[in-house]
Parts: sequence; C-alpha cells; structure tokens
Amino acid sequence: MPDLSSRLFDVAVIGGGPAGSTCAAFCAQAGLATILVERTHFPRDKVCGDCLNPAAWPVLDRLGVADQVRGLVHSRLGVVDFVGCDDRMVSCALPETMFPEIAVRRRDLDQVLLRRAEACGAEIEEGTAVTGVSARKGSDEQWKIQTAHGTIRARSLVAGDGRNSTVLRLLGHFPRTERDRAGLQTHIPLPDGMTGRVRMRFRPEGYCGLADIGGDVGNLCLVARSAGLDRLRTWAQQEFGLEAAQTWRAITPLSRAPIGPRVGSSLLLVGDAARVVEPFTGEGIYYALASGELAARALVSRRLDRYPREHAALYKGRLWINRVAKAACLYPGAATVLLRIAQRRPELLGLLTKKVTGGVPGCHYG
Repeated sequence: MPDLSSRLFDVAVIGGGPAGSTCAAFCAQAGLATILVERTHFPRDKVCGDCLNPAAWPVLDRLGVADQVRGLVHSRLGVVDFVGCDDRMVSCALPETMFPEIAVRRRDLDQVLLRRAEACGAEIEEGTAVTGVSARKGSDEQWKIQTAHGTIRARSLVAGDGRNSTVLRLLGHFPRTERDRAGLQTHIPLPDGMTGRVRMRFRPEGYCGLADIGGDVGNLCLVARSAGLDRLRTWAQQEFGLEAAQTWRAITPLSRAPIGPRVGSSLLLVGDAARVVEPFTGEGIYYALASGELAARALVSRRLDRYPREHAALYKGRLWINRVAKAACLYPGAATVLLRIAQRRPELLGLLTKKVTGGVPGCHYG
C-alpha cells in the first residue's frame, strides 16, 4: 500500500461489499476523491442467500452494471416453496417481469461492484485491515483511519463493513446484539426438481433455505438457535447427502439492535452496518445497494442531514417482513400452522412474497 497519509480524501469507505462498493462508485463518479478499504482480497465467498430481488435492478442500472450482472452465472427464480415441519408444501409463483428475481453467487456479484467502483475512479485498497479510527473535531472535521499498512485521512467516513462493523466497534458505537441464533451456509450440487426455485423449509430446530444459483449449484442456508444448529446441520447432511467434511461458512448475530444511519456529523452507515435484516426475506442485497446510493447522494450534495430521513423511508412499510421471518425461525411450529392456513388462504403467503419481490405471485398447495 502506498503512503497515503499526505493526501486528504473527500470520502473513505470501509468495506467492499455491495453497500460500500456502490457508495464508493457513485461518489467517485461524481468527482469526489474516494478511497475504499477492504480487509480481504476479492473475489471471495460471503455468507448470503445469494438472492437479488427486482427492486435492485434500477440501482444496478444507474450504477452501469445491470447488463454485466445479467451476464454472470445465475438462475432466474420463478417459484418459492414453503415447507412446514409436517412436510406439507405451499408453492408461490413469482411474477414474470422484465426485471426478475435472480440468484447469483456473491463472490461474482461483489467482484463486479468493486471493480465498478474502481473504474469510476475510487482508489481500492484490498487486503487492508482497519486497526484504528478517530475524528478531529471542529469546523473542518477529519477522519484518521489507521490500517495495517498506513494511515488514511478523509473528510467523511462511510462504514460499509457489515453487521459486525469494525468501524463501530473501534468507535464504541457497536449496538446490542442478540445471540440466540446463528447461520450456516454452503454450496451444494443442485438437487433434482430445484431449477429456478427457492425452498424455505421449517424444522423443529429452525429453518433451511435452498436456492438455485445457476450452473447446477444450490445455495444452502441453515438458521437456528445456537443449541439446535448442530442438529440442523446433521439433518441437512443426511437430507442432501453431504459429507461430514462439507465446508460451511458461519455468521452471527442474525439480530442486532439498529443504529442510526448517521453518527456525528460526517460518519454514515450503509448496509448491515446500519440495520440488519433477516436473511429469510432475501432483501439484504437490495438494502445494501440502495443505502449505498442514498449515502453517496448525501455526500455529493453535501447534505448529510438528509440521509437519516431517506434511509428510514427505504425501510418504511417493509420491516414487518423482518418480524414475521424471525418469528418463523424461533417458532417453526407456528410457521407450520400458518402454512396449513395458507391451504385455504394462499394470499397470505402471496402477500409476503409480493412485499419481498415487488410482484404479485400466485400460490398453490401441494
């Protein structure tokens, strides 16, 4: 890493995921001197359901990468199956639209977004861990970011480094977490009959999500209370014929108290650093992209005060899905009862998938 301490950037973005890369790309494109610091080297795998809902396409289009994302190996999702603890299934057809729900591997999507930020003029520092963050107060507030390779100075700081944000921890702002659940994720050969489908299966321990991500590969996610996670993994190994040596990636916490998207006068939070959403909803990547764009808009216009209001509007009317998803995981028996009710009232699950995908699906019971 070259010596950057003599330079003053307009914006320093920590984290190269969808939120950070999107913010950096829009900032650099608008002429702001922008640097993005990422602790790993891309491409890299990431714990995620790999689903990209239709609301994300306008952001990708404005970013100039929509066609490139469509060119990645992916699946076009047409059906969501909900399976209860009693093995009964309700299937909801997703709408046929010009901007469909797709599933695409995060290592591929994130690589496209990071390279777009670079092409827009952002300076990218990969393999660089942040070890310290401090602000010089006053009318010309500046941030000093200490890394393993040197010091970076910037007028504004964007934390896009996820639910376990290093920036928030170093500043003493990391919010309360709930440690009752954890998630595991892996990729497996796509089982027969799963082409173009997502399947959410409730188990006594929690739930299992499986999505076709293209190339005959399935993304398998498990979510459970910590005490039941090993049992759920054992079930999944038997259900899908996996070896005991199968590599799983883990993530925790799945719930965390939200923190305001703006801290102080010049620190903005984007993506999961600002608010964590349940993986069940499939909306995480959309919120990351959208919040990254909103933060960039505030930085470019020098109206950082507008970001909290616009960030809140992004989630308005949608967070009830979060509550439903969490309840379904914590109380899979109740979720199974809901699926039985859906035999007579399929519009209940239709409403859920409509909110997540932005379309109007139809459901049937099987």
